[in-house]
Amino acid sequence: MEIVKGLALLVIGFALLVKGADVFVDGASGLAKLLGVPPLVVGLTVVAMGTSAPEAAVSISSGLKDATGIAIGNVLGSNLMNVLVILGLTAVIVEVPIQTSTFKIEIPFTIGITVLLLVLGLPDGRLSRFDAGILVACFIVYLIYTVVLGLKEGSDEEPEDPKPLWMLAAFLVLGAACIVFGSNFVVDGATGVARVFGVSERVIGLTIVALGTSLPELVTSVTAATRKEADIAIGNIVGSNIFNILFVLGLAGVLNPIPFEEGFLLDGILATAAVVLLWIACIRTRSLRRIWGAIMLLFYVMYLANLLFM
Repeated sequence: MEIVKGLALLVIGFALLVKGADVFVDGASGLAKLLGVPPLVVGLTVVAMGTSAPEAAVSISSGLKDATGIAIGNVLGSNLMNVLVILGLTAVIVEVPIQTSTFKIEIPFTIGITVLLLVLGLPDGRLSRFDAGILVACFIVYLIYTVVLGLKEGSDEEPEDPKPLWMLAAFLVLGAACIVFGSNFVVDGATGVARVFGVSERVIGLTIVALGTSLPELVTSVTAATRKEADIAIGNIVGSNIFNILFVLGLAGVLNPIPFEEGFLLDGILATAAVVLLWIACIRTRSLRRIWGAIMLLFYVMYLANLLFM
């Protein structure tokens, strides 16, 4: 019965997280447009934070419930899945172009902050409040950069008919509620499954929880690819990975210091290597071609096999 309960909580939790994030983004982006915020700024900040909301909710909730292995495992696992699986699958469907600013600034920045996470967490075996504060400070710098970039580039997009304020507020409240309840269900379900199978919270966080919290990015990227709008995929995924490390782990660590297991060294190195591979794949053509997408998917299968069976 314990396994049935755990799996049921996971399914219900993931459903609430995905729908909650979708509704929250609709409300937040609609409110931003109503206030006259440029659409590009909305995309770089509000939407990116919305797709990272499941990771944030689960990591913060797991940290407060002392299921700390899920907190970091969720972020590193989601970042690996974002690059190797989501971008890999998207590239297999259609070649994915990359913007110059993403190639020159955001991808190297992602590599740097992933290494920074390891440097902060490994020496004393935990992510302290001071360490988390450094991540939050980097997040603020990144947020300022994205807003300045958005204001500089502007947009020719025609504004849509705005929804009424009461409806946008209702979307925000309903989305936030779904995210909070969903994160609690996911953490409770994941820890229950881990106990039944004798699997560590680290492995559960890197696999099941990472998959569930990455669903918004997966659906968004694959849908964009099938609609021939894949040019937004790399920027959105890289932005999501940045938010996951700086915002999600930063906020979770400030609220409650997070133990950093030695096993996360390998996961962190692989998360860094995945982004380096993405950068290398785009050097010549400034795009992610199908062959590189297939290579990324193969690498993730090998990583998953090693994680589960070694």
